[in-house]
Amino acid sequence: MAPLVILITVTLVLIVARRCGIGRLQHPVDALRGGLAAMFTATGSAHFVGMRQELIAMVPPGLPAPGMLVTITGVLELLGVVGLLWHRQTAYWSAIGLTALLVAIFPANVHAALAHQSSAFEDQLVPRTIMQLVFLAATITVVARTRPVRALSLR
Repeated sequence: MAPLVILITVTLVLIVARRCGIGRLQHPVDALRGGLAAMFTATGSAHFVGMRQELIAMVPPGLPAPGMLVTITGVLELLGVVGLLWHRQTAYWSAIGLTALLVAIFPANVHAALAHQSSAFEDQLVPRTIMQLVFLAATITVVARTRPVRALSLR
């Protein structure tokens, strides 16, 4: 639940700041980029400190080197944060990559929910799926709103 709270809270704070003229956000999607960056900073960091063992346990059986997979996905999340914040064009590509990553790691969430690795409500299959859909909607919105525009050719 914490990633969802982070995403919503940071995005709303940035929207309010933009409307009040605080900061340098130029486009409404910039607030969502900031919210996603905060969320993926938290989740990416958890791959290395705090929840590493729980994340390794979530990796479905049959996948090789669960520890390495958790490390790789954590690095990809943190690289995605850099891309989201660097520039609108890198935000586009980062959001595509983070969308793919969310889809790729969803089986780990399903495995953890079905194996009852946590009794917390938000870790059950339906709430976790709904949260994942919210995260996907956010990354897809960034893709749609930061898509590079090609110059028209009149040839």
